[in-house]
Formats: sequence, C-alpha cells, structure tokens
Amino acid sequence: MSCVHHENHSCIHRVPIFEQLTDQEIEVVAAAVQSRRYRKGELIFHEGERSDQLYIVNEGILKLSKLSDEGKEQIIRFLFPGDFFGQFALLQEKKHYANAEVLSPAIICTIHKQDFQPIMEQNARMAYRFLLAVSERLAQADDWMGTLSLMETDRRLAKLLMLFYERNHAQAEIVLPVQKKELAALLGTTPETLSRKLASLESQGLLTVTRGSVIIHQPQRLSELAG
Repeated sequence: MSCVHHENHSCIHRVPIFEQLTDQEIEVVAAAVQSRRYRKGELIFHEGERSDQLYIVNEGILKLSKLSDEGKEQIIRFLFPGDFFGQFALLQEKKHYANAEVLSPAIICTIHKQDFQPIMEQNARMAYRFLLAVSERLAQADDWMGTLSLMETDRRLAKLLMLFYERNHAQAEIVLPVQKKELAALLGTTPETLSRKLASLESQGLLTVTRGSVIIHQPQRLSELAG
C-alpha cells in the first residue's frame, strides 16, 4: 500500500534525509514510497538476501541481528520510528548483513532503488543529507563498539537505557523490546549480571524495574552514569 501522508504520519516527515523538501519534492518522494504492515515476530529480510530497497521504520520497533557460526544470535542494534536501514544494499550490489525482525506491530516504508536513485541525482541537498545520515550511522556503530569494549557494564547498561528513553520521547516508562537475556547479549554480559546491575540502579533510586519494562526516575543521573 502507499505510505500514509496525512497528519505528519508519513515516513517522509519522520526521517531527517527528507527534511526541508519543497512541496513538489515531497510529492515526488511520496509517489515512490510504499508501506506494509508487519506483525510481531515477522522477518522483513534474512541475512544474505539481496535487496534493492531502502527501508524506513514508520511505526514499531525492529532488531537487526546476526547468527554466529555456532548458531547463537547476536543483536546488532534496535531500530525505532524514523530510522532507516538497507542503505548499503540499496547503493551497492551487496547482500543484507543481518536479519531484520519486527519486535512490535510495525509499518515499514520502502523505496526501490530504481525510484530512489533518480530522486537523489536530482536533489543535491537530499543526497548530501543522506550521506550525512549514513556517516552518522557509521559513527554510532563505532561508538557502540567502543562502549562494549571500553566501558564497564554499569555504563553500558546506562547508555542503552538512555537510548531507549530518548527514543521513547523521554517518557518515563520504557517497555523493553526484548527479553533480558537478549539485552544481556547485546551488552556483552550475562542475564544474572544484568539483573544485578538493574537491581543496583533501582536501589539508588534511578529507576524501577517491572515485568517487561523499566521506569526511569532520574534520567539526568542515569545520563551522567552513561558518560
């Protein structure tokens, strides 16, 4: 189906690369965008598949993950409304480097390569913003790798919780997108250690842990801990 283009619910209004477009440019992009609803647990694509589309999260939360040689899942990152992915498969003849799974009911918008490239060629501003966004993604990936390798578990956890908090529009209650064992794997620790660290933060009054969610009480202190 076509993307929803009313009341600012379109992905065009959510993604930075489409900011500052003229009304005429928005119409051109809108004509190229398609959207599809996904149920929780559905896979959008598998690692190793080829693709010629740019994917944009309009609603819902996704995770990108890989399987190790031993068959163990490793979460790479979470994706929230306004995030885009598949850009490398779009710009180059490359296969997807990860699996994309829907964690909550989602609407995913897509733009095919044959439609997207002419728009980029005709709009230097948008092409520049797209390159900046891709560069920012690479910087975020480097930052996260540095977080995993250099920070203590407490700071890694605080950084992840602040990410969820910020992407949840600074709402106090955060519904965890995955189970604690998956969060522990993302943080490079064990579920037992993760539970102890959450309990420690709770005892300090920074948050409250409930079944499947975390309520942030002191985001400023948590941000300071994250560094």
